[in-house]
Amino acid sequence: MFDSLLIAISERDHTIRLHRVKSLREKIDEAFKLWDDYKEAFGKSYNKDEENDYMEAFVKNVIHIDEHNQEHRLGRKTFEMGLNSIADLPFSQYRKLNGYRHRRNFGDSMQSNGTKWLAPFNVEIPDSVDWRDKGLVTDVKNQGMCGSCWAFSATGALEGQHARASGNMVSLSEQNLVDCSTKYGNHGCNGGLMDLAFEYIKDNHGIDTEESYPYVGR
Repeated sequence: MFDSLLIAISERDHTIRLHRVKSLREKIDEAFKLWDDYKEAFGKSYNKDEENDYMEAFVKNVIHIDEHNQEHRLGRKTFEMGLNSIADLPFSQYRKLNGYRHRRNFGDSMQSNGTKWLAPFNVEIPDSVDWRDKGLVTDVKNQGMCGSCWAFSATGALEGQHARASGNMVSLSEQNLVDCSTKYGNHGCNGGLMDLAFEYIKDNHGIDTEESYPYVGR
Protein backbone atom coordinates (compact mmCIF):
# COMPACT_ATOMS: atom_id res chain seq x y z
CA MET A 1 0.00 0.00 0.00
CA PHE A 2 3.06 2.25 0.15
CA ASP A 3 4.17 1.72 -3.47
CA SER A 4 3.34 5.35 -4.21
CA LEU A 5 6.10 6.40 -1.81
CA LEU A 6 8.83 4.65 -3.79
CA ILE A 7 9.80 7.07 -6.55
CA ALA A 8 11.71 6.40 -9.76
CA ILE A 9 15.47 6.84 -9.68
CA SER A 10 17.18 8.82 -12.45
CA GLU A 11 20.85 8.56 -13.39
CA ARG A 12 21.55 12.18 -12.46
CA ASP A 13 20.66 11.82 -8.76
CA HIS A 14 20.89 8.04 -8.41
CA THR A 15 22.77 8.09 -5.10
CA ILE A 16 20.55 10.66 -3.39
CA ARG A 17 17.28 9.09 -4.47
CA LEU A 18 18.43 5.54 -3.70
CA HIS A 19 19.41 6.55 -0.19
CA ARG A 20 16.07 8.28 0.30
CA VAL A 21 14.07 5.20 -0.76
CA LYS A 22 16.13 2.90 1.44
CA SER A 23 15.71 5.18 4.42
CA LEU A 24 11.96 5.40 3.88
CA ARG A 25 11.63 1.62 3.52
CA GLU A 26 13.49 1.15 6.79
CA LYS A 27 11.17 3.61 8.51
CA ILE A 28 8.11 1.81 7.14
CA ASP A 29 9.42 -1.54 8.37
CA GLU A 30 10.13 -0.11 11.82
CA ALA A 31 6.65 1.39 12.00
CA PHE A 32 5.03 -1.94 11.09
CA LYS A 33 6.96 -3.59 13.93
CA LEU A 34 5.45 -1.09 16.38
CA TRP A 35 1.87 -1.77 15.29
CA ASP A 36 1.07 -4.73 17.57
CA ASP A 37 2.70 -3.05 20.58
CA TYR A 38 0.70 0.11 19.89
CA LYS A 39 -2.59 -1.79 19.71
CA GLU A 40 -1.85 -3.52 23.00
CA ALA A 41 -0.71 -0.34 24.78
CA PHE A 42 -3.84 1.62 23.83
CA GLY A 43 -6.35 -1.24 23.85
CA LYS A 44 -7.07 -1.02 20.12
CA SER A 45 -9.06 -3.56 18.14
CA TYR A 46 -10.36 -3.42 14.57
CA ASN A 47 -12.39 -5.55 12.22
CA LYS A 48 -10.66 -7.00 9.16
CA ASP A 49 -12.18 -4.47 6.79
CA GLU A 50 -10.88 -1.40 8.65
CA GLU A 51 -7.53 -2.44 10.13
CA ASN A 52 -5.52 -1.74 6.98
CA ASP A 53 -6.77 1.86 6.90
CA TYR A 54 -5.84 2.44 10.54
CA MET A 55 -2.48 0.69 10.14
CA GLU A 56 -1.61 2.81 7.11
CA ALA A 57 -2.47 6.00 9.02
CA PHE A 58 -0.36 4.78 11.95
CA VAL A 59 2.67 4.05 9.77
CA LYS A 60 2.47 7.49 8.15
CA ASN A 61 2.23 9.15 11.56
CA VAL A 62 5.19 7.16 12.94
CA ILE A 63 7.30 8.33 9.99
CA HIS A 64 6.12 11.92 10.46
CA ILE A 65 6.93 11.80 14.19
CA ASP A 66 10.39 10.35 13.52
CA GLU A 67 11.22 13.03 10.96
CA HIS A 68 9.92 15.80 13.22
CA ASN A 69 11.97 14.55 16.19
CA GLN A 70 15.10 14.46 14.03
CA GLU A 71 14.50 18.15 13.35
CA HIS A 72 13.98 18.68 17.09
CA ARG A 73 17.31 17.06 17.90
CA LEU A 74 18.97 19.42 15.43
CA GLY A 75 17.39 22.40 17.16
CA ARG A 76 15.06 23.20 14.27
CA LYS A 77 11.86 22.39 16.19
CA THR A 78 10.94 23.61 19.66
CA PHE A 79 9.03 20.52 20.80
CA GLU A 80 9.20 16.74 20.61
CA MET A 81 6.40 14.49 19.36
CA GLY A 82 5.28 11.01 20.42
CA LEU A 83 2.57 8.42 19.87
CA ASN A 84 -0.83 8.81 21.51
CA SER A 85 -4.28 7.23 21.36
CA ILE A 86 -5.21 8.86 18.04
CA ALA A 87 -1.98 8.12 16.15
CA ASP A 88 -3.87 5.49 14.13
CA LEU A 89 -6.72 7.69 12.94
CA PRO A 90 -7.25 8.08 9.20
CA PHE A 91 -7.62 11.75 8.29
CA SER A 92 -11.35 11.38 7.63
CA GLN A 93 -11.83 10.20 11.22
CA TYR A 94 -9.47 12.82 12.62
CA ARG A 95 -11.46 15.63 11.01
CA LYS A 96 -14.56 14.56 12.93
CA LEU A 97 -12.83 15.56 16.17
CA ASN A 98 -12.77 19.17 15.00
CA GLY A 99 -16.24 20.16 16.14
CA TYR A 100 -15.94 23.90 15.54
CA ARG A 101 -19.02 25.14 13.67
CA HIS A 102 -19.03 28.57 12.09
CA ARG A 103 -22.26 30.48 12.52
CA ARG A 104 -23.31 32.40 9.42
CA ASN A 105 -24.74 35.34 11.35
CA PHE A 106 -21.81 35.34 13.76
CA GLY A 107 -20.68 38.85 12.76
CA ASP A 108 -24.16 40.33 13.16
CA SER A 109 -24.54 38.72 16.57
CA MET A 110 -21.23 40.10 17.78
CA GLN A 111 -22.12 43.58 16.56
CA SER A 112 -25.49 43.62 18.31
CA ASN A 113 -24.44 41.92 21.55
CA GLY A 114 -20.87 43.08 21.98
CA THR A 115 -19.52 45.98 24.03
CA LYS A 116 -16.86 48.45 22.94
CA TRP A 117 -13.52 48.40 24.75
CA LEU A 118 -10.38 50.43 24.04
CA ALA A 119 -7.02 49.54 25.55
CA PRO A 120 -5.13 52.36 27.34
CA PHE A 121 -2.45 53.89 25.13
CA ASN A 122 0.24 53.66 27.82
CA VAL A 123 0.26 49.84 28.05
CA GLU A 124 3.59 48.15 27.31
CA ILE A 125 2.93 44.91 25.44
CA PRO A 126 5.42 42.06 26.08
CA ASP A 127 6.99 40.13 23.21
CA SER A 128 5.23 36.96 24.37
CA VAL A 129 2.87 35.69 27.06
CA ASP A 130 2.69 32.13 28.40
CA TRP A 131 -0.29 31.79 30.73
CA ARG A 132 1.10 28.49 32.02
CA ASP A 133 3.91 30.39 33.72
CA LYS A 134 1.30 32.45 35.55
CA GLY A 135 -0.67 29.41 36.74
CA LEU A 136 -3.69 30.24 34.59
CA VAL A 137 -3.96 26.98 32.62
CA THR A 138 -5.24 23.63 33.88
CA ASP A 139 -3.55 20.32 33.25
CA VAL A 140 -3.93 18.93 29.73
CA LYS A 141 -7.40 17.53 29.05
CA ASN A 142 -8.52 14.90 26.54
CA GLN A 143 -11.69 15.29 24.48
CA GLY A 144 -11.50 11.66 23.35
CA MET A 145 -13.48 10.61 20.28
CA CYS A 146 -16.03 13.39 20.74
CA GLY A 147 -16.11 16.53 18.57
CA SER A 148 -16.30 18.77 21.62
CA CYS A 149 -13.24 20.98 21.04
CA TRP A 150 -15.55 24.02 21.19
CA ALA A 151 -16.48 23.14 24.79
CA PHE A 152 -12.83 22.77 25.83
CA SER A 153 -12.03 26.11 24.19
CA ALA A 154 -14.83 27.80 26.12
CA THR A 155 -13.90 26.32 29.50
CA GLY A 156 -10.21 27.03 28.94
CA ALA A 157 -10.90 30.72 28.38
CA LEU A 158 -13.15 30.95 31.43
CA GLU A 159 -10.78 28.99 33.67
CA GLY A 160 -7.96 31.43 32.95
CA GLN A 161 -10.09 34.53 33.46
CA HIS A 162 -11.60 33.16 36.67
CA ALA A 163 -8.12 32.35 38.00
CA ARG A 164 -6.89 35.87 37.15
CA ALA A 165 -9.81 37.45 38.98
CA SER A 166 -9.99 35.15 42.01
CA GLY A 167 -6.51 33.69 42.33
CA ASN A 168 -8.10 30.23 42.37
CA MET A 169 -7.74 27.80 39.45
CA VAL A 170 -10.87 25.67 39.04
CA SER A 171 -11.33 23.13 36.25
CA LEU A 172 -14.74 23.66 34.62
CA SER A 173 -17.10 21.10 33.11
CA GLU A 174 -17.02 20.55 29.36
CA GLN A 175 -19.66 17.86 29.77
CA ASN A 176 -22.03 20.46 31.19
CA LEU A 177 -21.74 22.36 27.89
CA VAL A 178 -21.96 19.23 25.72
CA ASP A 179 -25.16 18.13 27.46
CA CYS A 180 -26.95 21.38 28.16
CA SER A 181 -26.24 23.99 25.47
CA THR A 182 -27.96 22.28 22.54
CA LYS A 183 -30.91 24.67 22.51
CA TYR A 184 -28.41 27.49 21.94
CA GLY A 185 -27.30 25.88 18.68
CA ASN A 186 -24.55 23.53 19.81
CA HIS A 187 -24.58 19.85 18.86
CA GLY A 188 -22.70 18.04 21.61
CA CYS A 189 -20.11 15.67 20.17
CA ASN A 190 -21.10 16.71 16.67
CA GLY A 191 -19.75 20.23 17.01
CA GLY A 192 -20.53 23.65 18.38
CA LEU A 193 -19.33 27.21 18.88
CA MET A 194 -17.65 28.80 21.87
CA ASP A 195 -19.82 31.93 21.73
CA LEU A 196 -22.97 29.83 21.96
CA ALA A 197 -21.48 28.11 24.99
CA PHE A 198 -20.85 31.51 26.59
CA GLU A 199 -24.46 32.51 25.93
CA TYR A 200 -25.65 29.39 27.75
CA ILE A 201 -23.31 30.05 30.68
CA LYS A 202 -24.54 33.64 31.02
CA ASP A 203 -28.20 32.62 30.96
CA ASN A 204 -27.48 29.73 33.33
CA HIS A 205 -25.66 32.10 35.73
CA GLY A 206 -22.63 29.85 35.76
CA ILE A 207 -21.16 26.50 34.82
CA ASP A 208 -20.51 23.33 36.82
CA THR A 209 -17.03 22.35 37.92
CA GLU A 210 -15.24 19.39 36.37
CA GLU A 211 -15.32 17.63 39.73
CA SER A 212 -19.10 17.91 40.10
CA TYR A 213 -19.89 17.16 36.44
CA PRO A 214 -17.05 15.01 35.02
CA TYR A 215 -16.37 14.54 31.33
CA VAL A 216 -17.53 11.32 29.65
CA GLY A 217 -17.13 12.33 26.00
CA ARG A 218 -20.56 11.44 24.64
